[in-house]
Amino acid sequence: MPSLNGAVVLVTGANGGIGTQFVREALARGAAKVYATARNPRTWDDGRVVPLRLDVTDPVSIQAVVDAAPDVTVLINNAGAGASTPGILSQTDEEIRSNVETNFLGPIFLTRAFAPILSSKGGNTAIINIHSALAWYAVMGIYSATKAALWSATNSLRLELLPAGVHVVGVHVGWVDTAMAAHITDSKVDPAVLVSKVFDATEAGEFEVLADDTSVQLKAGLSAPLAALYPQLGDTAV
Repeated sequence: MPSLNGAVVLVTGANGGIGTQFVREALARGAAKVYATARNPRTWDDGRVVPLRLDVTDPVSIQAVVDAAPDVTVLINNAGAGASTPGILSQTDEEIRSNVETNFLGPIFLTRAFAPILSSKGGNTAIINIHSALAWYAVMGIYSATKAALWSATNSLRLELLPAGVHVVGVHVGWVDTAMAAHITDSKVDPAVLVSKVFDATEAGEFEVLADDTSVQLKAGLSAPLAALYPQLGDTAV
């Protein structure tokens, strides 16, 4: 089972609330090095943190990071894009493309690029993909769609990388208490609590993290009739 102690971790979207917590908690658990990647990397107050520029939508940027970080043992696909409105029909072309490229294609291409490196290390390696509870509840249009697609891709990658000993973890969570969710009044998960659960599960060899009650309830409801999850359909069902 993968351990954070002595690991070399790469975090995408490291400047955000969740990404920053991944960097800090990895160090607290004994990581030897953390590559903190972002489109505009910032400085850190720990010599074990290596800032790298990364745009997950740019193949050239991805290859540059792979070349700069050949010692990675844990890849955390955390970077994500959001949407300003809940419906696909009202979302702009730019929002739709940004969500597809950042939330879905980015993690796939980054994982594919790092797969040979992780596979060559003979185990004790991991990939952590941050999904969303909204992957199972399609109320945020293209955002929900891309998170659902990433969930499916994570399941595929887990099977493909299993023979090489690369452990793949999928994370589902509702609202997290970050700047991105500052306008949300619903219950929110503390980023520190989320990251602690994710790393605990990774080190325990678990494949999936349901980080809050919302995720637990939504997954449990997947086998129910659609009108149970989307009550508005009940008025039109025949």
